[in-house]
Amino acid sequence: MPVTTHRALPPEIQDIQMQMEEIAAGYGLDFFETIFEMLDYEELSMFAAYGGFPIRYPHWRFGAEYDELLKSYSYGLSKIYEMVINTDPCYAYLLSANALADQKLVIAHVYGHCDFFKNNAWFSQTNRKMLDQMANHAAHVTRYIDRVGYEQVETFIDACLSLENLIDPLSPFIRRSPLDRMPVQPKPSENSEEETGHDRESQGRFSSKSYMDPYINPPDVLRREQEQRRSQQEARDAARSFPEKPQRDVLLFLLEHAPLRTWQHDILAMIRDEAYYFAPQGQTKIMNEGWASYWHSTIMTKHGLTDSEVVDYADHHSGTMAMSPQRLNPYKVGIELFRDIESRWNRGQFGREWEECENEERKKRWDTQAGLGREKIFEVRRIHNDLTFIDSFLTEDFCRKHKMFSFAYNESSGDYEVASREFRAIKQQLLTSLTNHGRPFIYVKDGNYSNRGELYLQHDYQGIELKQDYAQATLKNLHMIWGRPVHIATFVGDKPIALSYDGHSQQSRSA
Repeated sequence: MPVTTHRALPPEIQDIQMQMEEIAAGYGLDFFETIFEMLDYEELSMFAAYGGFPIRYPHWRFGAEYDELLKSYSYGLSKIYEMVINTDPCYAYLLSANALADQKLVIAHVYGHCDFFKNNAWFSQTNRKMLDQMANHAAHVTRYIDRVGYEQVETFIDACLSLENLIDPLSPFIRRSPLDRMPVQPKPSENSEEETGHDRESQGRFSSKSYMDPYINPPDVLRREQEQRRSQQEARDAARSFPEKPQRDVLLFLLEHAPLRTWQHDILAMIRDEAYYFAPQGQTKIMNEGWASYWHSTIMTKHGLTDSEVVDYADHHSGTMAMSPQRLNPYKVGIELFRDIESRWNRGQFGREWEECENEERKKRWDTQAGLGREKIFEVRRIHNDLTFIDSFLTEDFCRKHKMFSFAYNESSGDYEVASREFRAIKQQLLTSLTNHGRPFIYVKDGNYSNRGELYLQHDYQGIELKQDYAQATLKNLHMIWGRPVHIATFVGDKPIALSYDGHSQQSRSA
């Protein structure tokens, strides 16, 4: 891939940036310092393949994504207008081939994203210096390649990347009790001088005068009781789960317990850090794009357009917002939901009185002049993610107005078809697709399965089966890291099964 040289913005783009920044701040948007750079499409494709970062560790997948993006642009199938990354300061990249009207739209859109990155709660725990961190990761991987060889490092990175979604995206927000982290106190030795008085009583001894002790606490009885207690403790230790509770962060469990070499441990930790950095973007795709689109639409239509730019703006904006029969458009759903929330809270269409009103004509004319819409959307932007956003604000009226429906795959025709126009079905399908990004919930249940050091995972089955080929490939990669047989308990239909890989073959059995 080409080595990029960042170019400063032309004077006219610098003027537009300053103007858009002032307008955005005037609306109450609060963002980190934002640095814009101009790139051609090859450079922008490279950055996009790298996840928005100019430097990443060497790996074939980045080259494959770069090639796909470049060909898609060359064939007229897609176009990247801009890219912005969540750092402090924020870095945004503009496409040099964009027309002036597009540059205005993009800059306004970027300030919406930057405000969202800074203020949304789900980004509050991310590393704002990830630009430097990514460069450090690249340097570390390069050193390991020099030390142990490219193929060995690449193969290990392949295995780690196939597991990068096996994290717990909620863990950065969990505050556990300090008691959970207290060190385990060592047990007193059998001959400890402290085993007197109450301690002796707790070990089966009775308080007695010294001359009566051999009769009240016979040594042979005490030894038998001590052996019995030791056997019971060993049985309890053997039955104890490892970990004590199912652990969702599989990568953390591997880092703590897998027999990894130093360089392998370091690379797995890098992959996990980057997975947690990107997780909030997956959790807020609809909201983030909807918020940025709301503000570029507001700023452009009220402040940013000349008469000659209106048609081009309308054409490009409508193209971005077009809904596809095959998939959800996060830009469209996000912007329309924010507009709907603003309209409802401006008209007072919320609260118990509104919810309990059954008069349709009265609800159509409902307007208390509350004027709380703008305040409400800023609040929503601050505290919600996509799942809670849809759950809290997607209404039956909204679905009817925008002609939303749920769809399913028809095996006989080989096409996706409308499955239902019923509100509950639509909302449920959306929530299901957004829960954990539509991925399965996988937990570490036992790190010493059958007392043989084998890894046993549990799939939290919620009606959707694992893809067998994906599951088998994942077990192989887990085995590479764990070094011993790995298993996962799941379901096929209503039948519980366990899939296993022992390093040589795949097995499937009833669980």
